[in-house]
Amino acid sequence: MTWSWEYVPSEQHVTVSAPADFLAVVEQRAAELVRAAGVLYLDGASYQGSGEPMRYLDVAGGLLAYYVVPRLELVVVCQLTPPV
Repeated sequence: MTWSWEYVPSEQHVTVSAPADFLAVVEQRAAELVRAAGVLYLDGASYQGSGEPMRYLDVAGGLLAYYVVPRLELVVVCQLTPPV
Protein backbone atom coordinates (compact mmCIF):
# COMPACT_ATOMS: atom_id res chain seq x y z
CA MET A 1 0.00 0.00 0.00
CA THR A 2 1.19 3.54 -0.67
CA TRP A 3 0.40 6.65 1.34
CA SER A 4 -1.91 9.16 -0.32
CA TRP A 5 -4.30 11.96 0.53
CA GLU A 6 -7.85 12.81 -0.50
CA TYR A 7 -10.68 15.23 0.14
CA VAL A 8 -13.53 13.74 2.21
CA PRO A 9 -16.50 13.69 1.70
CA SER A 10 -15.59 14.91 -1.81
CA GLU A 11 -13.30 17.38 -3.53
CA GLN A 12 -16.28 19.44 -4.70
CA HIS A 13 -17.71 19.66 -1.17
CA VAL A 14 -14.45 20.58 0.56
CA THR A 15 -13.06 22.99 -2.02
CA VAL A 16 -16.22 24.95 -2.81
CA SER A 17 -15.50 28.70 -3.13
CA ALA A 18 -11.77 28.31 -2.42
CA PRO A 19 -9.52 30.28 -4.79
CA ALA A 20 -7.23 28.32 -7.11
CA ASP A 21 -4.00 29.74 -5.64
CA PHE A 22 -5.09 28.70 -2.13
CA LEU A 23 -5.95 25.20 -3.39
CA ALA A 24 -2.51 24.88 -4.98
CA VAL A 25 -0.87 25.59 -1.62
CA VAL A 26 -3.28 23.21 0.16
CA GLU A 27 -2.36 20.40 -2.23
CA GLN A 28 1.36 21.04 -1.70
CA ARG A 29 0.89 20.88 2.08
CA ALA A 30 -1.22 17.72 1.77
CA ALA A 31 1.64 16.10 -0.17
CA GLU A 32 4.04 17.10 2.62
CA LEU A 33 1.69 15.60 5.21
CA VAL A 34 1.65 12.34 3.24
CA ARG A 35 5.44 12.17 3.24
CA ALA A 36 5.58 12.91 6.98
CA ALA A 37 2.93 10.28 7.79
CA GLY A 38 4.81 7.72 5.71
CA VAL A 39 7.91 8.29 7.82
CA LEU A 40 6.03 8.33 11.13
CA TYR A 41 4.05 5.16 10.33
CA LEU A 42 6.54 3.02 8.40
CA ASP A 43 4.07 0.14 8.12
CA GLY A 44 0.76 1.94 8.43
CA ALA A 45 -1.30 -1.04 7.27
CA SER A 46 -0.34 -2.98 10.40
CA TYR A 47 -0.90 -0.05 12.78
CA GLN A 48 -2.93 -1.10 15.84
CA GLY A 49 -3.50 2.22 17.63
CA SER A 50 -6.52 4.50 17.61
CA GLY A 51 -5.13 6.97 15.09
CA GLU A 52 -4.63 10.69 15.41
CA PRO A 53 -7.16 13.40 16.25
CA MET A 54 -8.14 16.03 13.70
CA ARG A 55 -5.50 18.70 13.31
CA TYR A 56 -5.49 22.18 11.87
CA LEU A 57 -2.77 23.75 9.78
CA ASP A 58 -2.32 27.41 8.82
CA VAL A 59 -2.03 27.52 5.03
CA ALA A 60 -1.52 30.78 3.12
CA GLY A 61 -3.61 32.73 5.61
CA GLY A 62 -6.38 30.12 5.71
CA LEU A 63 -6.91 26.84 7.54
CA LEU A 64 -6.67 23.21 6.52
CA ALA A 65 -8.37 20.59 8.73
CA TYR A 66 -7.04 17.06 8.31
CA TYR A 67 -6.57 13.75 10.05
CA VAL A 68 -4.37 10.72 9.44
CA VAL A 69 -5.71 7.18 9.09
CA PRO A 70 -2.60 5.00 9.48
CA ARG A 71 -4.25 1.64 8.66
CA LEU A 72 -5.47 3.02 5.32
CA GLU A 73 -2.21 4.93 4.79
CA LEU A 74 -4.34 7.99 4.09
CA VAL A 75 -4.28 11.67 4.97
CA VAL A 76 -7.85 13.02 4.89
CA VAL A 77 -8.42 16.70 4.11
CA CYS A 78 -11.91 17.36 5.43
CA GLN A 79 -12.30 21.13 5.68
CA LEU A 80 -10.77 24.27 4.21
CA THR A 81 -11.17 27.84 5.39
CA PRO A 82 -9.80 30.10 2.65
CA PRO A 83 -8.25 33.47 3.54
CA VAL A 84 -10.67 36.38 3.68
